[in-house]
Amino acid sequence: MLAKSFGSAVYGVDAYTITVEVNVGQGNKFFMVGLPDNAVKESEQRVESAIKFIGYRMPREKVVINLAPADIRKEGSAYDLPIALGILRASEQIETELLENYVIMGELSLDGQLRPIKGALPIAIQARKDKFKGLILPKANAKEASIVDGLDIIGVESLKEAVGFLSEKIEVKPTISDTRDLFYSSLNDYPDDFSDVQGQENIKRALEISAAGGHNVIMIGPPGSGKTMLAKRLPSILPPLSLHEALETTKIHSVAGKLDVNSALIAKRPFRAPHHTISDVALVGGGGIPQPGEISLANNGVLFLDELPEFQRSVLEVMRQPLEDRRVTISRAKVSVDFPANFMLIASMNPCPCGFYNHPEKECVCGPGVVQRYLNKVSGPLLDRIDLHVEVTPVSFDEMTADRKSESSETIRERVINAREIQSDRFSGENNIYNNAMMPSQMVMTRCEINEAGKALLKRAMEKLGLSARAYDRILKVSRTIADLSGSKDIAIEHLAEAIQYRSLDREGWAA
Repeated sequence: MLAKSFGSAVYGVDAYTITVEVNVGQGNKFFMVGLPDNAVKESEQRVESAIKFIGYRMPREKVVINLAPADIRKEGSAYDLPIALGILRASEQIETELLENYVIMGELSLDGQLRPIKGALPIAIQARKDKFKGLILPKANAKEASIVDGLDIIGVESLKEAVGFLSEKIEVKPTISDTRDLFYSSLNDYPDDFSDVQGQENIKRALEISAAGGHNVIMIGPPGSGKTMLAKRLPSILPPLSLHEALETTKIHSVAGKLDVNSALIAKRPFRAPHHTISDVALVGGGGIPQPGEISLANNGVLFLDELPEFQRSVLEVMRQPLEDRRVTISRAKVSVDFPANFMLIASMNPCPCGFYNHPEKECVCGPGVVQRYLNKVSGPLLDRIDLHVEVTPVSFDEMTADRKSESSETIRERVINAREIQSDRFSGENNIYNNAMMPSQMVMTRCEINEAGKALLKRAMEKLGLSARAYDRILKVSRTIADLSGSKDIAIEHLAEAIQYRSLDREGWAA
């Protein structure tokens, strides 16, 4: 007898429906076709053990399983459940008319219990698109999938419970979540706040500009000056995620298997801080069937690279194109996958190997040329793509012990949101441009006009600092953001002057 069940394959951040065809007939062998990988092929042993454990029998006839379409490679152990249910139906051990109404996914243990799967959210979205009645999956993933409305999410804990539900012998109530309530209940719930930071007003100002325009930042200063502490607080002043951004971010984390068991929707902007020993594949994504890397996990949030010169140069160079395109394409022989990579890059570094170059109190012990060689570990093209270069100096004892209360993240965020609203109106007719940092070069010339005095100032800065054309664009974009923060329609000379001072690493002789 032939039986059909339906599963799903995840490629990139999207899912595709897979038909699991099971035929039990004359013979005595087990065949699985349709480009399964080793994990899928091994399901025979897991399925057989689980079926026997719950009191049914594994057919001793010829069993042929086809995963269609057969030209798409299937990977992972999540096909166990649809295969097991298909075998039970094809061998006429269970009677059900519901099998073809649901997409079914789940990994079986030997005793028939179900383990969580990856990609439950994109699978649920695709099941709704394909007009299935519902989705049967492990109970641990039910909350995540339930943010997709218009679909019955049936969370089961075992093969036995799934069989009982499909045979209509037991009732399993669909998992229901209020997506908007989940979203708004945890919006902007950040543990770190700028009110905890004493002093460093110039760095806070730079990070406020960065958040307002979506600009990349590099902080350079001695150890212990507060670079990491300030970077961790940047998400708390970014505008809240929109519901669309939250769903996109959740999909990426779902595919990568990074969602907590009890988590349904990511409502806070992600903050990713990979160690400097990371490989280029782990950073941008990859693998036989490409998986998202850190730059995609930081989508709609912040990627923080601490101790930037300690990263392998090849790792840093692979970020250059995603920083411009805000997407990354992973190509393999049989598949090409696009992942979103719309992140803000925040980097920090010491000015020299010993860390005390330009320190107001401690003396640098690095030899001649060592400082420049250390800075040269970060390539010029990468620095060109970073809008703000900020020098961080240690906080004095008087500033640390001052009674004055610092501005809270909420206060700063209000100014950032106001600036973003100005930009939203400015780019309302443009595709995929939402903030000043996203402006292409041709748009910079029309949206960032400056007067003759500003042009003269910028010309002197270009000649003195030896800036590239890309750095010229960055200065104009940052000055546009500064003007937006001050509520100014035009870019004034003081806005331009402040933007120029954030190109400190372009200064000739900075590390001489």
